[in-house]
Amino acid sequence: VRYYPLGDDMYPELLEKLKSAEKFIFMEFFIINSGEMWDSILGILKEKAAKGIEIRLLYDGLCSIAMLPYNYPKELSTFGIKCRIFNPIRPFLSSSQNNRDHRKICVIDGKTGFTGGINIADEYINKIVRFGHWKDSAVMIEGSAVNNLTMMFLQMWNINETQANDYSRYLTPKHDINKSGFVLPFGDSPLDNEPVGKKVYMNILNSAEKYVHITTPYLVLDDEMENALIFAAQRGVDIRIILPHKPDKKYVFYLAHAHYPALIKAGIRIYEYMPGFVHAKSFVSDDREAVVGTINMDFRSLYMHWECACYMYKTDCIADIEDDFMHTLKQCSAITNAEIQSFPVYEKIAGRLLKIFAPLM
Repeated sequence: VRYYPLGDDMYPELLEKLKSAEKFIFMEFFIINSGEMWDSILGILKEKAAKGIEIRLLYDGLCSIAMLPYNYPKELSTFGIKCRIFNPIRPFLSSSQNNRDHRKICVIDGKTGFTGGINIADEYINKIVRFGHWKDSAVMIEGSAVNNLTMMFLQMWNINETQANDYSRYLTPKHDINKSGFVLPFGDSPLDNEPVGKKVYMNILNSAEKYVHITTPYLVLDDEMENALIFAAQRGVDIRIILPHKPDKKYVFYLAHAHYPALIKAGIRIYEYMPGFVHAKSFVSDDREAVVGTINMDFRSLYMHWECACYMYKTDCIADIEDDFMHTLKQCSAITNAEIQSFPVYEKIAGRLLKIFAPLM
């Protein structure tokens, strides 16, 4: 496993791995937007497709609103690239429109896989500025664990098909267990009433002995998650959370602030990233386990979206994730009770009211 503390760090490695593809490339992203990042990736995909390498691209239907043409899959097919839109936006009201494909997966030849918070758009690699400096993270994995990402992609690609599919030709043979730890990419679906992402986060909080350090762009908590955070802190576990100082959505920012008083009262330390926006989603605990992926601490990620992440236990890169947390902390400002009292009155009122509608956000 290799950990990337910024999209800027992952991007060149991703390009090199794409250039090395010999059999297939699978890509699944919540956001794809035109710009330097997508243009460079698309150039490689076109070259590989021209050589007969299988290319499949899947992106969420929200991209068709303002980022990509509605007929983009047809346009890409002229280059030999198979492309599908997940859950296209339809001009009618439906609860299914809330179920988005929020995952970020790239698999090359079944040997190398990427996942994390990074979408394909220039702000994710700080080529353009939106909400200040964009702090994100990702992991690259190699070996048998990549099969999980491959399977997740193919199952989503064929989600509307009823017949069974044989995926074996895309899977790599299993290797011996890595003696430096365990790596488990996992997915979450809103259709099975099994909130896997939430359970993984809760398990880390409930089993932690020394610390849990969390990086997340959003803090929209239900009672169960808030109580798990508070109880861990009351047990003496060092709970620290890094959030953005420059939000992408003001109303979610106000809602996060509404959770601050109870968490800080319990001894949880909250920090805001002063240079800009945090989009990274990570948990790291006790120098022993960590999660890096797409799962925000909000209702949409925990209940409504398709998500994915990589759980790591006693892997070497856990130290890198903790080092990055501590490095990022130096660029943050700690939130105190005095600062909470200084929040504008309208923001406090908005936060309390928004709590009522939190499950819809």
